[in-house]
Amino acid sequence: MSGTALFDEPGPKARRRVRIATVLGTLAAVALVALAVRQFAANGQLDPVRWQPYTTWPMWRYLLTGLWSTFLAAVVSAALSMALGLLLALGRLSPRPWVSRPAAAYVEVVRVIPALLLVYVVLFALPRYGMDLPLFWKLVVPLTVSNAAAFAEIFRAGINAVERGQMEAGLAVGLTRFRAMRLIVLPQAARRVLPSIVSQSVGLLKDTSLGFVVSYGELLYSGKVLAAFNGLLIQTYLVVALIYFVVNVSLSKLARTLEARQPVTLRRRTAGA
Repeated sequence: MSGTALFDEPGPKARRRVRIATVLGTLAAVALVALAVRQFAANGQLDPVRWQPYTTWPMWRYLLTGLWSTFLAAVVSAALSMALGLLLALGRLSPRPWVSRPAAAYVEVVRVIPALLLVYVVLFALPRYGMDLPLFWKLVVPLTVSNAAAFAEIFRAGINAVERGQMEAGLAVGLTRFRAMRLIVLPQAARRVLPSIVSQSVGLLKDTSLGFVVSYGELLYSGKVLAAFNGLLIQTYLVVALIYFVVNVSLSKLARTLEARQPVTLRRRTAGA
């Protein structure tokens, strides 16, 4: 199923409505930002003395240390999530019901459970049964469990998008199903879903902000500690938000660039898988 079968090309009236809605939304956003700036100025939040600490290296070194902790948790969670997600995707595609059904149940159940709830389970429930994980893993484990379901669906879509003849050709030359999947199907599927993998990784990076619940020293928690220390609540969180914005926009642009480099027919086939 291709993307054109799911969505009709918008006509002139629809495009005009989209342009009008975009203009109105932009104007509303600009108005809200202008109102916020006005209120900040009226309450002295824009005074240079309140922003001066953020022109010093010790302050940025502390925030960058938190950003490094964020990246570390995100990278480890992404690696584990992708590995588990790939196993779940292969499990869902297995012809054996005793493999496919548990994998499908995991994906369908975990996808509707908030990641925050999983963090609370690891933080409060597991220690009662003697499983008190180190601080780092109290964040990484729930993020891995949650995002593995999303990665499983991404990989499954990529595998389904590969022409069935690729697997049949591998079997015809004497490869086992496992080797044909590993050597022929999976490399093609990975290339097709690479933009989606990057996009999901952006969401995972944002989910690391749940580290403040377990007191893990990621960026948001570092900002919270810093604001409590210097009393510059608004300035600190605006700087933290700016860092998140720059990082996530850069990763999102990477995802769009990777998607734009793919052939149009390949993108449609993957979207409709």
